This record gives sequence, structure tokens and C-alpha cells, in this order.
Amino acid sequence: MYWGKLQALRNLCGGLRTLQRLLGQTCRNRIFPNLWNQHGLDVQFLAPLGHRRSNSLANLPIDIARIEWRLARKQFVDARAYRVDVVQVRTAHAIELFTEQAYSYIALRRFPEALRKLDQVLNITPDDLDTLVFKAAIAQAEGDLPRSAALLAPLHPNADDTTALEAQIYQAILEHRPAGIIPGLKEILAKPDPTLGFYNSELRFWLGWAQDLSGDHAAAQESWRQARSGLESFLKEEPENYLLIGDLALTIMGLGDKASALALSERAIAANPIEKDAIRGPVPIEVLARVAAQMGEPDRAIAALQKLLSIPYNGPFANNVPLTPALLRLDPMFDPLRNDPRFQKLATSPAPK
Repeated sequence: MYWGKLQALRNLCGGLRTLQRLLGQTCRNRIFPNLWNQHGLDVQFLAPLGHRRSNSLANLPIDIARIEWRLARKQFVDARAYRVDVVQVRTAHAIELFTEQAYSYIALRRFPEALRKLDQVLNITPDDLDTLVFKAAIAQAEGDLPRSAALLAPLHPNADDTTALEAQIYQAILEHRPAGIIPGLKEILAKPDPTLGFYNSELRFWLGWAQDLSGDHAAAQESWRQARSGLESFLKEEPENYLLIGDLALTIMGLGDKASALALSERAIAANPIEKDAIRGPVPIEVLARVAAQMGEPDRAIAALQKLLSIPYNGPFANNVPLTPALLRLDPMFDPLRNDPRFQKLATSPAPK
């Protein structure tokens, strides 16, 4: 009985990263417990298994795998009433464990170890989309664009495959060929999926960036205006969502409003300070570095970049890779800093180990 309920809940994990973007902390605390209860997995069921559910969507796959394992142990030891596939449970748990380990290694910039963990996942589930995208993101962070291109080119993500789609857009930007990604983005945004929430506006930011780099500045400004409108609407509902605030800061940066972009960057830092969240707290600091670089504040940009390169963290884009010297060399958002000796030192420094 419960095995089927767990499987139904597991099926919801396909859109996990999209859900993370859609739900701010307020909505998450209200909706997430109901997600468990609607599948019959209430406290009365979980307590005998020794499991306390979290209110974090990020932990949902791990929660499910751990519950499945504990349920399997209980069923085999206590009743043996159900025939549970323990190998399947162990496999699911292994996938989540290897993925979380890889995620941690990526934050630490220990990319060889991360790749080994991702390969372990692929040994279990070949051609897993997210795992291939993470490998491509590591290649980007290492400056190996041919390797990342080879991994990303065969993929055909849907609009809700946020990690894969943003990795492909970023690849085109890093390769200085953004024009090729514009038609696909326009097609997706011509009929935006309302269930994607503010991610549609985030996509419009990416579209504007690609258009601006392609020389179509008027189109870029229009894309950024539309993105700003959508993001500001969502921000009214989630005023403390630092990811949303960061997206809005980058969008307003594109529109040339220096004061507002910098103020939003600082607001995002205050909403999730590094003292509170050592891994995700630096995300707004990277946003500040990007805004300061583009808005003619090199001292603030350099100071932020020096900080970021000295610590582990998950980056602001969907693949969560932190900045590296290679990305500083490749990312056109940092072009205004290219002639600064301090930036040159950072961009040519050895990769953090």
C-alpha cells in the first residue's frame, strides 16, 4: 500500500528544480506538508519508521529514498507482508547519495571527485538528463567548452527542464555565439507555461542577454522590460526570495538602472546572508559582483570576486556551479573588468583545489 504511495510521490520529483523556483519559503511551508499528506504519508505513518519529514523540496528525493529503505526493512523484519524490491530501494538511495555527494564536491570545486560520483549515477541510470548537464557544467567551469558542448548538444530539454535549458544558453554565451539560442527561447516564451511561475521571467532575462550580445540591443531592452514586469509581480508575493531578488537585480542591470540594481543586490544578500547559509548565501554576492562589473563599480566587483573564489558555494544559475578562474575568462558579463590587473590576477590564478 505505502509502496505505491511513495512511488506516486516520487513521480512528482521530475519537476523538483522547477518547484524549488516556483515556491518561496512562505508557500513552501504551507504547501509541502500537504504534499505528503495528500499521498497518505502522514506523521502517523512516518513516526514508526523513525523518520521526520523535512519542509525542504530540495530534500524530497532523499526523504523518499530513506523512507523506502526504512519501510523495506520494517516490512521484511516485522511482517514480510509485502514483497518489496530491496535492490530497487538501495539503487534509489544510491542515486540520491551519489548526486548529493557530487553536488557537495561541485560547491568545493573538487571537480574530479564530482565527476566520479556523477559517473556512478550514470552507471545506474545511463543518459540521465540532469547528471549529463552537471557534467557539462563542470566542463564549463574548467574552461573545456568543447567537452561541455559535446555533452549538451544531443540534449533536447523541455521548457521545464530548467537546469538543462540554462546550461545550453550559458554554453552559447560562453562560446560567443548567442544568436543560435535566440529562436528556441522565443518559441518557448511565445506560449509561456503559467505553472513555471517566475522562471518564465528568468528565461526572458536570458533572452535579453543573448540578444544584447548578438547586437540587437532594442530587442534586449524589450525582453528585459518584460522580465522586470514579471519578476516584480512575483516579488510582491515573495519579498524575501533571494533568488527572485537576484534575478530582478540582473534584469534591471541590463536596463541600465545602476542604483536599483545595486540596491537589489544588497537586498538579496540581506535576505540570505552567508553567515546564515554558507553554501547558498554567496549566491547574492555573485549577483553583486556581476552587477558591479557591468555598472562601472570595479572595486566592489573585484572585492566580491576575491571573496567568492576563496570559498565553496553553489552558484546562482540553474547548474549551481561556483565561479572559477576559467569562467571569469569566458563569461562576457565580466568584460568591463578585463583590463584591471586585479581581475587579470584572479582570472589567471590556479583553479581552487
